[in-house]
Amino acid sequence: MATQIIHKKSFIENPRSSCALGGALITIGMMPDVIPIVHASLGCAGNLSGAISMGGGSLGSGYCGGASIPTSGITETEIVFGGADRLREQISSTLELLDAKLFVVATGCMTEMIGDDVQGVVNEFDGEPVIAVSTPSFKGDSYTGYEIVLDGIFNRYLPKIPLKDEKLVNLFGLVPAYDPFFRGDLEELARLIERLGLRANTFFTPDQTFENILSAPAASLNIVFSHVWGVPFVERFESKHRTPYWTTDLPIGAEASDRFLIELGKLMGVSEALVQSVIESENNYYYRYFERAADMFSNAGYKFYAETVTNSNYAIPITSYIERELGWVAREAFVTDQALPAQQRLLRDAFNASGLSSELIFETDTTQIAKEITNRHPQSHGERFFAAEKPVFILGSALERETAVKRGAFHLTISYPAAGRLILNRGYAGYKGGLNLFEDILGGERVPNV
Repeated sequence: MATQIIHKKSFIENPRSSCALGGALITIGMMPDVIPIVHASLGCAGNLSGAISMGGGSLGSGYCGGASIPTSGITETEIVFGGADRLREQISSTLELLDAKLFVVATGCMTEMIGDDVQGVVNEFDGEPVIAVSTPSFKGDSYTGYEIVLDGIFNRYLPKIPLKDEKLVNLFGLVPAYDPFFRGDLEELARLIERLGLRANTFFTPDQTFENILSAPAASLNIVFSHVWGVPFVERFESKHRTPYWTTDLPIGAEASDRFLIELGKLMGVSEALVQSVIESENNYYYRYFERAADMFSNAGYKFYAETVTNSNYAIPITSYIERELGWVAREAFVTDQALPAQQRLLRDAFNASGLSSELIFETDTTQIAKEITNRHPQSHGERFFAAEKPVFILGSALERETAVKRGAFHLTISYPAAGRLILNRGYAGYKGGLNLFEDILGGERVPNV
């Protein structure tokens, strides 16, 4: 087991995320009664929304998304003379025409480069629910934009709440669209949490309202389903709101979900008897379905050498599931985040602590990933004796489809960009999510196009 960082090219090919503004827009847009106001060049908001929608599993635009996002749309005139007047006009018209509980001004590259005093303009609207966040692309990618928005809303906008709700938890770490199954995952996690007699703020699922956002400081625990993204944010959240946090992996399948419930029960003071009762009930449900496909799974030879190509949040959960639940041989786990060295170390430490046998590789380049998979699973060219590691199953993004076809490998799209998949409330977290993944692997895109 080792960690490798493959040589990077000097240009970006088939990016696995957008800029910080893109992450900010989808984070704002998926929150209930929150509307973005983009202060950026013409085209930024619309182009980013298109990429997010298609890459996020046909996510769509929703209310005030896509071409409907309010934007200052600055041009050459504002670049020369400043865009403060255009932003002031846009905020005024947005407040007049659109209905929301909170408006978040998100900035793009050009307005940051020319030095517009965005916060100064926002301060003029004293008494109105308007805040500003700085989200130019040079701040980072979409995952960074997600954190910036959370920090702006929860740590700067929301006031402290003196009393804590001992039954309430907040869920963070799953980035809308860039974790394509975020809604289904959050709904399943909330369902399991509620079975323990607790409540969960998910912030991004259809059942949530603006009251869930307002109640966040009263939570007794923040759960972050990421070792990389959101941790600095919850550290600042704890400093302001006195809410402790727990970083853990997204539980996928019965074994991981059992561990999640046991640990959460300890942290929240839930009785062991209740936790065990829930686990027993959920396992009975899970395996009664799982066993129906056991004969097909075993007798038809559904055993594979697996390659995973995901973001950092899915790397450990998916690899753990295919090794421990399916009994496959997981060879490499490619992580496509633009993670800094310190963030890579955090994930590497968690990966090593999980005891998984596969190799963790940080790589963003689609061509390089394809080359690595080919090199590690070479094909026979007529040799009399050839020790091939096959069949191969690639669990990755839509960008790995071509690699799978060329290699004669099986393929399932589980990560961004998920173009070609319509994802509504489907998720892979928890017990129900583990069944969904099992079903998709055996009956979905698994047949190779060769």
